[in-house]
Amino acid sequence: MAVTLYKRQRQIVDFIAQYIQKNGFSPTLREIAESIGVSSLATVHEHLQALQRKKVIKRHEGAVRGIELIDRTFMRISDSVDLPLLGYIAAGSPIEPHTDSAASFKVSPEMISGKKRSYVLQVKGKSMIEDHIDDGDYVVIEETQAVSDGDIVVALLDNGLATLKRFYKELTRVRLEPANSSMSPIYATNVQIQGRVVGLIRKFQY
Repeated sequence: MAVTLYKRQRQIVDFIAQYIQKNGFSPTLREIAESIGVSSLATVHEHLQALQRKKVIKRHEGAVRGIELIDRTFMRISDSVDLPLLGYIAAGSPIEPHTDSAASFKVSPEMISGKKRSYVLQVKGKSMIEDHIDDGDYVVIEETQAVSDGDIVVALLDNGLATLKRFYKELTRVRLEPANSSMSPIYATNVQIQGRVVGLIRKFQY
């Protein structure tokens, strides 16, 4: 029977699985806290206890890196890292969940930093075509709010819509720049950054 995980628990399990696949050993509590953007190790400890009760993980007391994933559905041992495919992103539309909640992508470990949870979104539309991100492509997103000018980001606008654009911080606002000369930038003062693009996957049709 499938285990039901809350959103934060799923983020933690995804990060642990990706970290182990990339590094060969489990992360510390501090690394887990940093990956989900919390400062309290007690909060991480509570989530890990819940995951242990659900028999998703096992903890080896006294070991700094003593977390073992015992539910193998969350990790497949291979030379690649499994990232969850969370949905579709189109300019000016909410992120639409993928029809298959268990869908995942295998990517090279070099494509992710291992410091943050990563996931995959499928692109709808051609707003980033001049950056060679085409309709139907898949982008690897590192979940972070710390981005720099010029990064391609997943931005959530205050009207609840999400968009994939290049990020630029201006004096009193943020400019979200499309890579399509036929489209205009989006200017906003209230933007939540959901993550930044760290990789591109293209499935060729023959």
